[in-house]
Order: sequence, then structure tokens, then C-alpha cells
Amino acid sequence: MSQEKKSTGLDPNVAALLSYVLGWITGLIFYLIEEKDEYVRFHAVQSIIVFGAITVASIVFGVLFLVPFIGPILGGFLWIASVALWIILMVKAYQGERFKLPIAGDLAEKYSAKR
Repeated sequence: MSQEKKSTGLDPNVAALLSYVLGWITGLIFYLIEEKDEYVRFHAVQSIIVFGAITVASIVFGVLFLVPFIGPILGGFLWIASVALWIILMVKAYQGERFKLPIAGDLAEKYSAKR
């Protein structure tokens, strides 16, 4: 990975980290503004996929909160897992690692190719 600044004006590792900060929202922003750096685009797309799926799952588990016991437990596990994943992904991105999650990483590679 080159440390030269790209479309965002940021170092690639900083831009990749920032693509995870607000989940799929910052992922979408960096995907749209970064045209050159595939490393940043990879992390942006992975952020969109992973945290988009977590957002949908949160909505589903929110409905399950109406079910006693099961909904709150599943929602709690999802929250803990998503916070841990969020931290891991930001650290790996900042360290310059192209950390690929199963399924989401493969899709991110496919959709992060230069336009």
C-alpha cells in the first residue's frame, strides 16, 4: 500500500479507518469520493456491506424485542459483536492491513475495483 494521498487528500490508512467510523454511512461517503485508491475503496465497501447487514439485523432484533427473553438476548449479542468487529476493522485498516471478512470481504474486493 502506498502512503501517497489520493482523492480524499488523506493518507490511505486514515481514510480506510474513517470509512468504518460511522458504519455504512462513512463507508458510502468514502466509496463515493475515493476514485483512485483501491485499498480505501475496499474498506469502504466492506463497511457498507458489514454495517448495512448489522443495521438490518438490528431492526429485525428490534422487532423481536417484543418477544420476551429471546429478543433482548439476541440484540445484546449482536451489539457486543458489532462493537468488537467495528474496533477490529478500524485498527486493521489503520495498520494498513487488507483484513477480509468472510463473504463481505469477497464482495468488497469485487465492488472496490477502480471505476
